[in-house]
Amino acid sequence: MCGIIGFAGGDLSVADKNLTLDKQVEVIKHRGPNDKGKYVDEDVALGFRRLSIIDLTNGKQPIYNADNTKLIVFNGEIYNYQSVRAELENDLGYAFKTHTDTEVLLHGYEAWGKDVLKKIRGMFTFFIWDTVKKELFGARDFFGIKPLYYTYLDDGTFMFSSELKTFMKHPAFKQQLNKQALKPYLMNQYNDLDETFFKDVYKFPAGHYFMWRDGHVDIEQYWDADYQENNMSFDETVEAINKSVEESVKLHHIADVPVGSFLSEGVDSSYVTSVLKPEKVFSVGFDETYNEAGRAKVLADELGLEFHTTTVHGDEAFAKFPLMQYHMDEPDGNPSLIPLWFLSEMAAKEVTVVLSGEGADEMFAGYVNYGMHSHNEVIKVFAEGLRKLPKGTRYHLARRIRAGRNFHGKVHLYTRLAKPSEFYVGESVIYTFEHPSIFSATEANHLVTAAYRNDLDISGNYQRDFKKVKNADEVKQMQYIDLHHFMANDILQKADKISMAHSLELRVPFLDKDVAELANSIPSKYLLNTKDTKYAFRRASEKHLGKEFASRPKLGFPVPIHQWLLEDKYYQQVRALFSQDFVKEFFDQAQILALLDDTHTDKRDGRRQVWVIYTFLIWYQDYFINLDQFQ
Repeated sequence: MCGIIGFAGGDLSVADKNLTLDKQVEVIKHRGPNDKGKYVDEDVALGFRRLSIIDLTNGKQPIYNADNTKLIVFNGEIYNYQSVRAELENDLGYAFKTHTDTEVLLHGYEAWGKDVLKKIRGMFTFFIWDTVKKELFGARDFFGIKPLYYTYLDDGTFMFSSELKTFMKHPAFKQQLNKQALKPYLMNQYNDLDETFFKDVYKFPAGHYFMWRDGHVDIEQYWDADYQENNMSFDETVEAINKSVEESVKLHHIADVPVGSFLSEGVDSSYVTSVLKPEKVFSVGFDETYNEAGRAKVLADELGLEFHTTTVHGDEAFAKFPLMQYHMDEPDGNPSLIPLWFLSEMAAKEVTVVLSGEGADEMFAGYVNYGMHSHNEVIKVFAEGLRKLPKGTRYHLARRIRAGRNFHGKVHLYTRLAKPSEFYVGESVIYTFEHPSIFSATEANHLVTAAYRNDLDISGNYQRDFKKVKNADEVKQMQYIDLHHFMANDILQKADKISMAHSLELRVPFLDKDVAELANSIPSKYLLNTKDTKYAFRRASEKHLGKEFASRPKLGFPVPIHQWLLEDKYYQQVRALFSQDFVKEFFDQAQILALLDDTHTDKRDGRRQVWVIYTFLIWYQDYFINLDQFQ
């Protein structure tokens, strides 16, 4: 696990490239405190920070091929590198100087070119420079587990990095706020645009590679989720899920350093932990109301694992929050990054690698927003019966239900019958018939000042992806949306940035290419039905957990934002920020203060609205007002 940074082309001399790259590499020291390296010539500059995981002695980067005509810098892990190495050695005659997965990638590229991406399983971003052909090849993993950003500078430079903050050290980079991003962020709690909060800086898409040559960049897709249903029975499906999870967890355990796991009450992390059986597990809580640690300890004790826990208090959460948003690069209003920060801080004192349960909900249909809004069994059965109607009839009926009067079970009936592209706005926001529960497009435009208003909408941002899976089952369509939006731009961003802030490698075995290809082929009726969400997945987990833990609902690590905003000392902190003069550039200050005041006095539950505004303002201070505090 590492951090990588590079740029190609441009006007800088070799000496200035070296100076710039040295500064950039230091910015991401937290991603790799064990070592650093670089390569600079007239065409490219590539920098690297190393967190040593595999082959601790010989893994220094860049790594070169046999004749020094190609070199690689790499961030991530290739979990099947041993089998790929065996093929390269035994079938193709390649000789290796190290035992690293990095060298496997390099020789794999020599042997197969871009098709090396078809051979590997893992999380990665990497750059390979061919000093003879003057070609720079780079790629990002299948799901976007490892971050990668890029931009084009006015002097012709193509720049790319694991973290946005490195760009600020390049003399040709112009740090400007992307005004288009604020309104959709307020609706979604994270930036779901291709362009980041920094103008003209973009997220490199997951499952894509690039080739730079002669100042020109070609970007191509090499992988995407595909939904072709298999014909396995339910029992065969359960067995296949468990076999796939066991294999993935085993591969994700490969390391030359201590490996632990995060453990909440829910089935996802419990399943990983019960298969992995690490020496140490880690949990976090806030108080008796928001503390899963006790329930997680029950499983740890049953498995005979060393249990570590910490309790987070509001004072330290607010004190560390600016640093959290600095490490996030872009504002992220998901409160779960707070427990993740303290969980990572604690785990990093004991281990270098942790496994976590992210991705199970997207892979195996775990969200109630996929259509499980009712606990009434009669409503559920009635809805499933109506789903047998022809699609055109169902969609027409759904529109009539939406337009009709309110009744118990209306949301459940509508969402089980309707076309997902007409209503689904992702797991990050809770659907109602009026608008998402953070801010609607109208509310957001009314809240921000004129310069930040636009026509961008959450659902509109999803339509291009709905078109890609328009022929798939409705549940699969929603899974696809969450995989490419909520998972890619929120969950995985905070998982990487917050863990790496503490020099901790976080691995996600459910987001494995082979696990995904199995999950995507499972009929939705086995995953989401009247019995439960993630139904087949839960039954598979029973082989390790038993029925009690397998049936537990999704909770994650809940955060007491509402309670904090009711307390005067935290309310005053937020109000002091909302009252500052710079806030008037972005918001109708009277409106946001009224929203905060009403939330504090419990006149309305505006916790999520307040928190996304607070988060943005903290982040803006970090990057446009007080950035020097982190240098």
